[in-house]
Amino acid sequence: MFKILDRYIIKTFFGPFLFIFSVLFFIFIVNIIWIQLGQFMGKGLTTLQIMKLLFYLGVSVVSMVLPLTVLLASIMSFGELGERYELAAMKAAGISLTRVMMPLLGVTAVLAVMLYFFSNNIIPDFQRKAKNMLFNIAQTKPALNFTPGQFIDQLPGVMVKFDKIKGEDGRDLEGVFIHKKAGNYENQQTIVAEKGKFANAKNPKFMKLILYNGSVIEDSYAGKADNVRLKQPDQATKFDSLTIHFDISELIDKAIEKEQITDDYRFQTYTELLATIDKTKKDNNRTVDNVSNDIINQTNSVLTYMDKNKTKAPVKSQYKLDSIKGEKKLQLLTNAYSRLDNLKTNLDSKNKELDPSVKYYSKVVIYQQRILTYSFTCIIFFMIGASLGSIIRKGGMGVPVIIAIIIFIIFYVINVGFENIAWSGKMSPYLAAWLPNIILFPFGILMTYKALTDSQLFDSEKYKTFFKPITKLFVKQKEHQRYQ
Repeated sequence: MFKILDRYIIKTFFGPFLFIFSVLFFIFIVNIIWIQLGQFMGKGLTTLQIMKLLFYLGVSVVSMVLPLTVLLASIMSFGELGERYELAAMKAAGISLTRVMMPLLGVTAVLAVMLYFFSNNIIPDFQRKAKNMLFNIAQTKPALNFTPGQFIDQLPGVMVKFDKIKGEDGRDLEGVFIHKKAGNYENQQTIVAEKGKFANAKNPKFMKLILYNGSVIEDSYAGKADNVRLKQPDQATKFDSLTIHFDISELIDKAIEKEQITDDYRFQTYTELLATIDKTKKDNNRTVDNVSNDIINQTNSVLTYMDKNKTKAPVKSQYKLDSIKGEKKLQLLTNAYSRLDNLKTNLDSKNKELDPSVKYYSKVVIYQQRILTYSFTCIIFFMIGASLGSIIRKGGMGVPVIIAIIIFIIFYVINVGFENIAWSGKMSPYLAAWLPNIILFPFGILMTYKALTDSQLFDSEKYKTFFKPITKLFVKQKEHQRYQ
């Protein structure tokens, strides 16, 4: 009997789970496309390359999508069981809510373990592939990355400059200058045009440029002696319209997946990050020691200077600030303030030197700990979702979605807030990584307890009764009317 019941509960859970995971994954991918869209357009990338890049980027969002999916699917599945009175029937048959939750708790534990191995072994590899592809695209796909008034020499064989770039897509050009790169014994060629326009080429490996009202200037005596060059000036050919195709196949076919970036903590597993954290900690300690020594030396130099200039007269006969008048008093005050201000400036600059080291160390630690914490978040979210679903007894995409989004936003805000505090060095990064789970875990325990005790947590009548003595004070009592 229990095996049949367990299969039914798991089946009820995985229906909304797969649907929600697909929807959330698609939403996160769309967000990535929206952010990275500018790097895809006009780069000559094939559809396969774009899809591959989006896949690499999308894999990294699984660690965030899975906990939210568990939360929403558990609320919906238990809400549907409650709405159809199946939970009530199970309780009437002597099956407790704890027993009903056990199979899904086991499934969630398996998902949490899978998420750990996925985050530890697969996500770093795809992070490396995605970052290298983005880097190579930015470096080697300059088709529409022209800056007005600047020479661009990344296109093969030519240097180009556009005085103005206009239009919605930056296709309309003014003041076009194109210079062909040539060797010592090749003809030098320069094209100048008043206007130009980018157009779509039939072959995506070529960039098409149409020029209007210009000239082609060619030097056919390159590499010859000066007296030979003087015999014939440069040849100039005017044109009303000229179409040029730039062969960018070298850029497009260049290995955009070539791994040029390898030194990044996000490419490492949990064990590898331990060595990185240890090395970063030692480097930070060395930096702190150097900064401390500099500060101590600067402070000692100020004290030594003051000690050398201190008068040897008895205390009673030493100058007091009130007894000093005129320019000497002003000079003493100015020197004292200047030295203190310099010392304060040096302290501030040294403090700023430490900020990047502290932030990097916190980032590495938090990234490592989140490989673990997000797995525990799945279990906590299941506890919260299953309990809330059994309490509200509402299935579908209405109330469960709203509650899940609110809980996830709270979790996300706490997560980001403590992360920023850790980056500033005001909190241990280990504590910052685990605090969201530490805060939500008691809430999950409380919700589970409320669900097990059939709490009327969302019963509006209960709250109306509780606040009735207060609301009575603000409601005008109607006078009794006698029947005539």
